[in-house]
Amino acid sequence: MGLAGILIGLGLLIWLAYRGWSVLLLAPIAAMITALASGEPLLAHWTQTFMGSAAGFLGQFFPLFLLGALFGKLMEDSGSVTAIARFTTERLGTQRAMLAVVLAGAIVTYGGVSLFVAFFVLAPMAQQLFRSAGIPRRLMPAAIVLGTSTFTMSALPGTPSIQNAIPMPFFGTTPFAAPGLGALAALIMLGFGMWWLGREQDRAGTIHEAPGDHEPPSGERLAADEILRERATAAREFDPAEIMRAKPSETPLGFLPAALPLVIVISVNVIMSIFLLPRIDTSFLAESRWGGTSIAAIGGVWAVMTALVCAIAATLVINYRRLPSVRKTMDAGANASVLPALSVASLVGFGAVVAAMPAFGVVRDAVLGVGGGPLVSLAIATNMLAALTGSASGGLTIALDALAATYMERAADLGIAPALLHRVSVMSAGTLDSLPHNGAVVTLLAVCGSTHRESYRDIVIVGIVGPIIALAATIALGSIFGAF
Repeated sequence: MGLAGILIGLGLLIWLAYRGWSVLLLAPIAAMITALASGEPLLAHWTQTFMGSAAGFLGQFFPLFLLGALFGKLMEDSGSVTAIARFTTERLGTQRAMLAVVLAGAIVTYGGVSLFVAFFVLAPMAQQLFRSAGIPRRLMPAAIVLGTSTFTMSALPGTPSIQNAIPMPFFGTTPFAAPGLGALAALIMLGFGMWWLGREQDRAGTIHEAPGDHEPPSGERLAADEILRERATAAREFDPAEIMRAKPSETPLGFLPAALPLVIVISVNVIMSIFLLPRIDTSFLAESRWGGTSIAAIGGVWAVMTALVCAIAATLVINYRRLPSVRKTMDAGANASVLPALSVASLVGFGAVVAAMPAFGVVRDAVLGVGGGPLVSLAIATNMLAALTGSASGGLTIALDALAATYMERAADLGIAPALLHRVSVMSAGTLDSLPHNGAVVTLLAVCGSTHRESYRDIVIVGIVGPIIALAATIALGSIFGAF
């Protein structure tokens, strides 16, 4: 009955979440159903297990949600994202329209700009560029996914995405874990995705497929869609309702001042992770007043936080006189972080209750018993949980909360570096999370004025198949050569 309770709770969570119900309500209800079916104490699991795990997640990662959303909103309202996207598309032109959209998305998201901010800025530009180049509109969502949601989220070393930060406290790693493997995986994702998009573009020209000229829905209407909002906030780190809040600058911005904050994010992240934090005496962290931790456990989060703070300061200095209302922009950015952080924390709390059930031992043993070693087992477990929850960050945290210690023990016995576990787990979270019910996929299709029937097949190829190929290559190379 305990295993059935886990399946019933999970099924209820999935079924209602993607009908627009708030995860904040669903996660504790599903957790209590799971506990009830196992004959466990309900109130104790709610206040101690569920809330304890959710609070732990917020304690570790809410600063990254807050700073990331604030930075994204400042970059949007200052016109920086628009300036970078316009510069990229103008330099590459209509002859390389597909590559222009992919690279524009990659530049802003690798620099720390939130995914949804990129969606709302890139979609109108891509619409115009594709129309001029005669490229079918159905390929637009896949091009944006390739640039924003694949290699810059999970593979490129140093990416400030929340997904790349989550494994750091579990494995004692930095944002630059397994940089060589990550860079190779990024090249595989980009190369495979561009090959497919180019193939489809040529095929559309051969059969004279119409580019499609109707305009997508307005950003204001999409941002106000409550069902879309509930789906999206459990999937990513920015509340779409805040996209249209505040007032963007009407003064154009040049490429160099627009790109400078992105350069700061990357460079400060490198300096903190590789040069500064390893040389600072942080032995005081072992004291009980600091939680008895170590720099290996929290240094990666500190590095990303510092990089984002420096980038936010630079954005304010560059654009302070250009922003119509600095306070409104910063308020909107801060507000945009709250619902996604709480939604993912609730998913993590649900996962903690499931992991505490006696029947979970059967699930754990089945996952750990998968052939191929801990890397393959970790990849399968993370993929499954990201797919079921529709959230890369939620699925990744649930998997690591329940199994990270076991994987670390097995990896140590086999001589597998924690950095390799880090990279495999992050890449695994960024594959099957893009199933049709994923909030980011639903939002992107709506922003582009497209449908699953028109565009989802191409999203699958560039957003799932390509990353899975890169993941398989990473596991194979890592098993032979180790982390590099």
